[in-house]
Amino acid sequence: MSFCRGLLASRGIVSLAARKGFASHPLAGLLGRLNHVAIATNDLEKAAKFYKDLGAKVSETVPLPEHGVYTVFVELPNTKLELLLPLGDKSPIQAFLNKNKNGGMHHICIEVKDIEKALKSVKALGIRPLDEKPKIGAHNKPVVFLHPKDCGGVLVELEQE
Repeated sequence: MSFCRGLLASRGIVSLAARKGFASHPLAGLLGRLNHVAIATNDLEKAAKFYKDLGAKVSETVPLPEHGVYTVFVELPNTKLELLLPLGDKSPIQAFLNKNKNGGMHHICIEVKDIEKALKSVKALGIRPLDEKPKIGAHNKPVVFLHPKDCGGVLVELEQE
């Protein structure tokens, strides 16, 4: 082992590929890159302006009635932020904002190569999807959300690449 690799390993800093057992994990090869982090807000215009003022590319507001939200995407060099505002009283974002008056992180979105295979795999692991079938998400791609109680307290969205 090289000096650098040995030093990093001794400090607990080991590359993902170097971790033993990862390649045999049931989801290995299934999960892709982080697509976005979603943030719920009570004031979409103010939140979008904050990022625009910092120089980020900010999309127009898009209503997604099937998901009960308005969305704005903020493009960053390595990922995106999705700003969410409730669309209607039955919006899951409204329920989130009722509990979190100032808004905050709502979910993370991870890309997958095959949404159907991913859905089957997570179910086999006892991870509950919020819907039995994928829906079309903000990027016009199939998505499925996973129950936060099964994902370390984080609402996880899987999106087809």
